[in-house]
Amino acid sequence: MLTTDLLERSAPLYDRVKSLIPPIEWPVFAEDIDAILELKRRRNAVILAHNYMTPEIFHCVADIVGDSLALAREAMTVDADVIVLAGVHFMAETAKLLNPGKIVLIPDSRAGCSLASSITAADVRLMRERHPGVPVVTYVNSSAAVKAESDICCTSGNAQKIVESLGTDRVIMLPDEYLAQNVAAKTRVKIIAWAGHCEVHERFTAAEVRALRTDHPGVVILAHPECSPEVVAEADYTGSTADMSGYVGREKPARVVLLTECSMADNVSVNHPDVSFVRPCNLCPHMKRITLPKIRRALETMTEEVTIDPALAERARQSVERMLAVR
Repeated sequence: MLTTDLLERSAPLYDRVKSLIPPIEWPVFAEDIDAILELKRRRNAVILAHNYMTPEIFHCVADIVGDSLALAREAMTVDADVIVLAGVHFMAETAKLLNPGKIVLIPDSRAGCSLASSITAADVRLMRERHPGVPVVTYVNSSAAVKAESDICCTSGNAQKIVESLGTDRVIMLPDEYLAQNVAAKTRVKIIAWAGHCEVHERFTAAEVRALRTDHPGVVILAHPECSPEVVAEADYTGSTADMSGYVGREKPARVVLLTECSMADNVSVNHPDVSFVRPCNLCPHMKRITLPKIRRALETMTEEVTIDPALAERARQSVERMLAVR
């Protein structure tokens, strides 16, 4: 029940996001936020939130935030009985792989990923048959079953480093075709790609980038490496969501575009009020399945719990751990 006391308690949190959430809307969030904070204490739970979560999740209830690589690393160190993954299903699986003794919850198991659904374990085995002896590098945006068939995982932030760490002249890189092509442009290693795409990033076009420059003279354009090579070629900088955030903090561009999911610009803008963000973003329908009410329900009912077959999990875990061991 919304009370004056509750609104006063939540005022410091609202101060973080007041540039993004109108005052009239805050009471809608405040009750769930207050309940979630209490449930976290009661359950000894932490919330890991991806950079694409909405600001009221990212800035008000999350304990650890970041890109896929950061969440994977931090998942190994959390001192909690329960992990709630505010992101998509493959991220929750990765957290479970790295924390087999902890309860891992995802607020909505339907929060999937177009990349993860573009390839199966059988597809990976077929690629190995077609290219015997060639190591398989699999993007973390994939199911545990696919990771289990792989040699090592990568993220958008460390993909080139992972590819080159293997010391071979060829690698199979799955499942993001654009990420593979963008890595191939920067390395001498021959990349054998799979034709998977992110439904958010594949919608950006080179023509759209050129139009942004015309409409916003002097704008700095940052592109995610899941965008097509044509878009990357038109951008000023390409990097993971963590790299984008770092660029904004480091370079302080007067006006910037982040060619990635919608909430990324919102979340970065909170810490950089002096930077003007142009927002031609594309929304991820899967990420947006995760909401405050669903996080609250997950902690109240301890659902939906992520489970992975132990035999499969051991093989998948090795692929992730090999990635994390590369510095």
